[in-house]
Amino acid sequence: MTPIILAQTILGFVLLVAGAEVMVRGAAELAARFGIPPLVIGLTVVAFGTSAPELAVAIQSALEGQADIALGNVIGSNILNIMLVLGLAAMITPLVVGSRIVRTDVPILIGVSVLFFAFAFDGRISVLNGAILFCGSIVYTLYAIFSARKETAAIADENGEEYSANRHPALSMLLVLVGLGMLVFGADMLVASAVVIARWLGVSELLIGLTVISIGTSLPEIATTVIAAMRGMRDMAVGNVVGSCLFNVLAVTGAAAIFSADGLNVDPALIHFDLPVMLAATVACLPIFATGHLIARWEGLLFFLYYLAYMAYLILATHSSESIELMHKAMLGFVGPLTFVTLLLLWLREIRNKRKAG
Repeated sequence: MTPIILAQTILGFVLLVAGAEVMVRGAAELAARFGIPPLVIGLTVVAFGTSAPELAVAIQSALEGQADIALGNVIGSNILNIMLVLGLAAMITPLVVGSRIVRTDVPILIGVSVLFFAFAFDGRISVLNGAILFCGSIVYTLYAIFSARKETAAIADENGEEYSANRHPALSMLLVLVGLGMLVFGADMLVASAVVIARWLGVSELLIGLTVISIGTSLPEIATTVIAAMRGMRDMAVGNVVGSCLFNVLAVTGAAAIFSADGLNVDPALIHFDLPVMLAATVACLPIFATGHLIARWEGLLFFLYYLAYMAYLILATHSSESIELMHKAMLGFVGPLTFVTLLLLWLREIRNKRKAG
């Protein structure tokens, strides 16, 4: 069993890296060919493609009555996308954030995250709630596409990035599809082996969804975002993360609730801890993105350290350790408020500088 799992892990990792490289190249060429900003390609085509594993896992879990895995996967993936994926990419190279992201897409993400929290607060996401969320994903996609051409010139001037499109559009689309297939297949291999190990260790379904499956299904986002950042396609890197989070909340949760028999039951632990963490990470994006329209390396490191703290909390919570109380008090009483005040001061300084410049 061990050699097979090891082989699956290595092959899955190779497929992820190669698939991300292929898909990023194809998506950038499509953006250049059709005059669509790479940011919008990242928000839609790339984001929805890399979130395909989350959608597949959520629907399958809902059909089998495993709501904890479905919701844990969505919430864990969004926390991971913001804290780990953006954190790693920004630590590699500071990420330029387009004005559209700050002005439109992050506020929309915050709004739908609050709506998600409101739907889940009574302990159940109904089929009607799921239908509303899923329809929201369609409306957002149409808005992103139809508003793209109006902003093409502005975004290109703002970021000063150019993309070449030497291939025929059909070949570029083929690259996207091939890369997506490699990403999904590679992630599936890694998730399968990880779930076997986790269940063998006696880990609960909720923890598996929040950690093993959310990390596994987010591997396409990790690979795509990091490769895009390394290739200088920073618009696509940020757009992929924001778009994936939107797709997870709207389409993935919506589809899971629709395919379930009578909605998704929400574990109290999600309502009291994980959902607030997801919402806090989402809200933190606004001041971080708005300050200089840049995610600096130190901000990426901050995200990364918070994700490590979140994972440590989940692991300690399963063992009912006394350390969890100390960590909980430290996060709520000192680290969290200090970070909030720092981000607030940075945002207020940015607003003051813009007013002076105006």
